[in-house]
Order: sequence, then C-alpha cells, then structure tokens
Amino acid sequence: MTGLFSPLSLSDFNLPNRIVMAPMTRNRANAEGVPTALMASYYGQRADAGLIISESVPISPQAVGYPCTPGLFSAAQLAGWRQVTEAVHARGGRIFAQLQHCGRISHPSLQPEGAEPVAPSAIQPQGMAVTCNGMQAFVSPRALRTNEIVGVVEQFRAAAQLARTAGFDGVEIHGANGYLIDQFLRNGSNHRTDNYGGTPARRLAFLLEIIEAVSEVWPREHIGVRLSPENRFNDMTDSDPDEHFAYFVTQLGHAKLAYLHVLEGEMMTQSGVLDYGALRRCFAGLYIANNGYDKARALDVLRDGKADLVAFGTAFIGNPDLVERLRHDWPLGAPDPETFYTGGERGYVDYPVFAPIAGDLP
Repeated sequence: MTGLFSPLSLSDFNLPNRIVMAPMTRNRANAEGVPTALMASYYGQRADAGLIISESVPISPQAVGYPCTPGLFSAAQLAGWRQVTEAVHARGGRIFAQLQHCGRISHPSLQPEGAEPVAPSAIQPQGMAVTCNGMQAFVSPRALRTNEIVGVVEQFRAAAQLARTAGFDGVEIHGANGYLIDQFLRNGSNHRTDNYGGTPARRLAFLLEIIEAVSEVWPREHIGVRLSPENRFNDMTDSDPDEHFAYFVTQLGHAKLAYLHVLEGEMMTQSGVLDYGALRRCFAGLYIANNGYDKARALDVLRDGKADLVAFGTAFIGNPDLVERLRHDWPLGAPDPETFYTGGERGYVDYPVFAPIAGDLP
C-alpha cells in the first residue's frame, strides 16, 4: 500500500518518502534579497523531506512584492542560494526553486524607480501591501502591453538558468495565490482582450509560454507548476473555477511536467468546494496535494490515489525533524506565528528535534 514513506521516482532521482516541504515565505534574506547562511541552516535542517520546494523566489526586480525575499536575478543572490542547495544536498536532500512574479501584489516602494506594479489588467486589488515602511494600500497596477509579455517570460527563463547554476534540482513555476500567473489565469483579474485574455485557452497562454521558456534550461521532468483554483488570497476570484481549472490542468498534463502542485481550497480557512479527486484525474502526471494536511488525511489521499505526494507547510516550521516525527507518531511541536516573518534565528532555526525517552522508541 502506498504510504507517506513509500519511495517514489521523480525525474531521474528517487524520493525516499512522499513528504514535501511546502514553499513558505520567511523574509530572512537581506535587504538586497540575498539568501543568507541562516537560510542554508534552515533548509539543511529539513532535508529529510522527500522534496523541498523553496520559498517564493522573485525572478527580477520587477517581480518583488515583499521586503527581504530572496531573489534569483543577481550574482550575489545566486551565490547565496548555492549555500542553501549545498546544505540540503550535504544531508541527501532534494530542493526545487519556486519561481515567482508578484505582479500587482507589490507596491511602488518595492519597484525599480518607484514604478507601478504590473498585471494583466489595471485592476486594483483590495488589501494592503507589505512594505519596508509597514502596511500600505495596494495601488492600481499598470496593465502589461502585449509586446511586453515576452520580456516577462524571459525573466522566468533567466531565473531558471540561475537556479540551475545555483545547484537546485529543479524549479516550480508559481501559478498560484494571486501572483502574476494566477492573475492571468483567473477572469476576476484578467480582463484582457488580446491573445492573453478572454477564453481559458488564452488566459493559459502566458503560463504555457513560461513553461516553454523554462524548458530551454531544464528538462520538463524537472519543472513543476503550482495552482490554487479556489484561493481568495490577494483578492482573487474566478467565475467558474471548476470548469476553468479542469481545462488548465488537462492542458498542463500534456506538458509532461515533473508534477502539479495544488493548493486545495482556500488558504486561510482551508475550506473548499471543488472535487480535487476529479481535478487530480485531469492531470497526466504526479500530483502534490496541499492545504492543511495532517498524517491521517495524507495517508487517506495517498491510499485512494488522489495524490502522489503531500505537502506540509507550517508543521515544517516548528519541526525540523517532521519526517521522523510523522514516521514514529511522535508529538509535533507548535510553531510560533509571531516569528514567521520577523527575521533572525528565533522561530527559524532554533526549534528542537524530538528527543524520545526509552518508552517512545519503536
């Protein structure tokens, strides 16, 4: 029976278990977006995961949407990420870089020369941007001109090349959670009338062009994609996520990717109404389930064939040894939300591993 600790072939390497460390922004890079030695320690501590997906990695200065997030568009950032990949590989782990463009979920204070953030359409999202000067209201973005889109696609290709040079094992294209690709996919944020808007096929075109560009650097079996059909985070809506994402996922299945990684439902409430088992059947390839999973739910979806791997998020924050805790049913440590984004060692690399007493040993 397939379980959390069953091995799995992913591309040309074998995963020792089906446990994925989900991408989680932690704001521990320096002010220039350079990964630090502290980040190498953090990821290295969690290398027992079958696969680590890095926190979101801005692909260009234009892609930045939060302070102190580690990018992949400079030599210094590349060197910083190399420390991270080396730390993970030293413990036998595997790590993909999650490539991200925030699009309208940014702020002029985070953009080169104070420019407006870009988006598929000039629709101002409701909510507040996280800036170096505290929370500020989102602004109305500038709609990308059709002839500019090829340049944004090139940003993804260039970042994918840097990820390969930095020693990552693959890349995940971030098409979820209200960021630029998701803004193109969902018709609440995409009101374009050119070849990138309107029908589901046209709204998908931007992501397919990115996959094509990234596959000039990486084999397709080293490229994953993340989607979030129902997530309302960052003021996202769609008129028919059931029909539209069934189409998107079916088309992505033709791309022969490493995997599809799906946030199942709404991120903040972990609720949803879509049939994700049916969505999984639309995809011809490996499927990673994500959103509030515990061990029992993970075992259920693996047993029922509704997922091939399961991603765990906040559980990995408070438990660097999460894999062993799940293996032995040891109690999980509680992460401290107050330190999720504060910088520094506290609440980052100082969580203890479980020390079983004699009676706890298997």
